[in-house]
Amino acid sequence: MHPRAAEFEELAAERHGVDVDVDVLEFDAGTETAAAAADAVGCETGAVASTIVVSLVGGDREGAHVAAITSGANRLDLDAVADFFEADAAEMGDPERVREVVGWSIGGVPPIGHDAALPTVFDPTLAEYDTVYAAAGTPSAVFAIGPDALADLADATVVDLTE
Repeated sequence: MHPRAAEFEELAAERHGVDVDVDVLEFDAGTETAAAAADAVGCETGAVASTIVVSLVGGDREGAHVAAITSGANRLDLDAVADFFEADAAEMGDPERVREVVGWSIGGVPPIGHDAALPTVFDPTLAEYDTVYAAAGTPSAVFAIGPDALADLADATVVDLTE
């Protein structure tokens, strides 16, 4: 197992009491996009839970980061994110800054196990699936989990902020 995927597995168990050992899946082809993850796992793109780190601009949370866990079939609406968090705007997080804040690189950012606690929103579309697949710390690893359990572990607010 890739060292970062193993690190994610340890963090999930330590911080969240989750034993995801048997559910971490690694793929040579990579899973850094929702479509690639769905192809690798053999599921619908909608069952891929993508974690997107967003930077807020303006308002009381200037420069703050938030996480959005969205269905791979949906596109995050940055204006809706800004409105929800009462910011003037929202933009995709800078890759270097994302790594500094959450401890994971874009393409492998898991929905849990971040270095910093981020306010998190959760796409209700994911609840349509019995199992969803989320990044497990690398662009080639995912883990399987029920959507309700994932929302609970991420301490996420369920709200539709997609286009």
